[in-house]
Amino acid sequence: MQTIAIVDYGMGNVRSVQKALEYVAPNQHCILTNNPQIIRDSDRVVFPGQGAMGACMSALQSNTLIEEIKFSANSKPFLGICLGLQLLFDYSEENNGTNGLSIVPGKVLKFQNSDLKIPHMGWNRVNQVLNHPLWHKIENNSRFYSVHSYYVDEEDSNCVVGTSEYDQTFTSAIAFDKLFAVQFHPEKSQSDGLQLLRNFTTWN
Repeated sequence: MQTIAIVDYGMGNVRSVQKALEYVAPNQHCILTNNPQIIRDSDRVVFPGQGAMGACMSALQSNTLIEEIKFSANSKPFLGICLGLQLLFDYSEENNGTNGLSIVPGKVLKFQNSDLKIPHMGWNRVNQVLNHPLWHKIENNSRFYSVHSYYVDEEDSNCVVGTSEYDQTFTSAIAFDKLFAVQFHPEKSQSDGLQLLRNFTTWN
């Protein structure tokens, strides 16, 4: 039995991510944890996130999780969700400027069009710009559920595997090596979201 560690740093509804993973992978051990050693020893790591960037970075620091997340992102199958995508980058405009984990080069910007409803909330299509094992059995331009006011601006476009539209084209999925991260919430995205999580549990 493999262990999937779901990083729990005290913010957001991480229990919904756990329940979704338990549904698609009943023979794997899906554990919510803020224990750095458990995260390091796990076979896979899921890094969900909700809330503000500054508060999340503070919570990661106070739980001594930063180094373990960096280690996991570079050594084993790793899935970032929503703010769990944005936190991977160098810097965010949120909270008057917040430094991220600098795992992925780039920054996080706020949607600027004053006519847009912010946060961007609801279902949106994801264009699979590159093939990837986590898109297995998911049709291109399938809809996923999103809630966010900021988007990532990566330095290297080669990591982009999915884009969406909200007045502009923005990156909604990135991947390289064993890391995959999405702006949307697969745990809230019905059958396609569950398929993405199922794909993650078997991805090598």
